[in-house]
Amino acid sequence: MNPRARDLGIAIGDGVPGPLNAITDVAGVRVGHRTIARGDDGDPGAVRTGVTAIFPHEGQPWREWAYAGVDILNGYGELIGINQLREWGVLMSPLVLTSSLQIGKAYDATVRWIAGVDRAGAEEVMPVVSECDDSWLSDVLSFPLDDDDVAAALDGAVGGPVAEGNVGAGTGMQCFDFKGGIGTASRVLDPLSGGFTVGVLVLTNYGERDRLRIDGVPVGRELTDLMPLEHHEGSCVVVVATDAPLLPHQLSRVARRAGMGLAATGSHASNGSGEQMLAFSTANRLDDRSPVADVQAVTDGPLRDPYLLSAVFRATVEATEEAVVNALVAAEDSTGRDGHTYFAMPADRVLDLLERAGRRSS
Repeated sequence: MNPRARDLGIAIGDGVPGPLNAITDVAGVRVGHRTIARGDDGDPGAVRTGVTAIFPHEGQPWREWAYAGVDILNGYGELIGINQLREWGVLMSPLVLTSSLQIGKAYDATVRWIAGVDRAGAEEVMPVVSECDDSWLSDVLSFPLDDDDVAAALDGAVGGPVAEGNVGAGTGMQCFDFKGGIGTASRVLDPLSGGFTVGVLVLTNYGERDRLRIDGVPVGRELTDLMPLEHHEGSCVVVVATDAPLLPHQLSRVARRAGMGLAATGSHASNGSGEQMLAFSTANRLDDRSPVADVQAVTDGPLRDPYLLSAVFRATVEATEEAVVNALVAAEDSTGRDGHTYFAMPADRVLDLLERAGRRSS
């Protein structure tokens, strides 16, 4: 595994991470990656892309739905399934992340994969698929994704530690003009707030270098070298999981707070970027064959519960911010099509800047 922010003494906020500091700290959540790297560095047809799949629990989500909510900061991006998510408020499939021009293929391949597992269950499934643009490093018009790639990510989804950086859907992505990709983090709420877990996974492809902030320190202003030949506005997908018993409207509020975590790193949700956030809860499983469900839910309103929802919001903000930093720390230099290169963030220089600002923990 690549190093992570906390390995280097970068601790975001004062919340307590879960044992893995990953989205998989929420029991049952599984993550799988398929990394696709073909062609030599500089080859016009080089491919640097992939797929990441996230299951909301250990079962079949098309048979046992999970409550979910979404929020969009800037909509220059695509989230297949958003209408159903907003209308019904349930997640009924794995979430699949990939390259912008491959989302149709990923959707089709996900349906085929589900049909191979449970043909009857696949007939009414609407998979949720989202994307970021990796065309700076990858020859997207060679249409490099096939059914087997999507199936590999779905079949490979497991609990436990989550690979970060240049993996899966993050293979060809950037972050603040450095190499970016996949990042994850988590927080465990204190007992007064229910002791619930909040986990986040990000697919980063956004940001302008001079706006990069880590733990509140504007490090991007000092890191003016190691720039790509061109700046490309991109997107960011944030997936939030929690075992807190939340309803769809509450999960939409949680998803909105993920955008605040992106803002803490320096995002201003630029016009050419697509910040798409989705949150789901594992607390209630809805049987697709049952017309009535018995559910538990946190009550809204500060007089009823002054701590729980606010604690979930705060945990989401912190975990999102740290997940982005983990993506930056884990990512490695990558050269793709036509010699285009994204350089890794120089961790030693960042640590020096943080130390001078008094923000590096022991």
